[in-house]
Amino acid sequence: MKIAIPTKDWTAVSGHAGQARCWLVYDLAGQGQDAPLPQPTRIELAKEQVLHHFNDDGPHPLDGVAIVLAGSAGDGFIRHMKARGADVVLTGETDAATALARLVAGEPLPEQRFDITTSLCKLRDLFSRH
Repeated sequence: MKIAIPTKDWTAVSGHAGQARCWLVYDLAGQGQDAPLPQPTRIELAKEQVLHHFNDDGPHPLDGVAIVLAGSAGDGFIRHMKARGADVVLTGETDAATALARLVAGEPLPEQRFDITTSLCKLRDLFSRH
């Protein structure tokens, strides 16, 4: 299973996942229960690959991801990722490695922190193509 986390600095969980260009992708296939988390693959999207703008007209670098773990995301992004086969989990945890470790361990994640851009995205999503 692959889990993708949007980030701005390759460490912290980023909000507004639909606009994120930098992603940490963890491949947990074959991961033992007590094994340390694997090193992530760093993916930097080109502007036309940013999911908020991507036209779904071909393969995408995040294809095959089962879960997106983000600080915030609009309803349109959540629907878009669901159509691409990924669930979106939102958290207030800011450290990517900690958020992933808690998710994998089945521990509850901190509540999503307030992000004004999410409110604006919800309004925009009413008219979204996704």
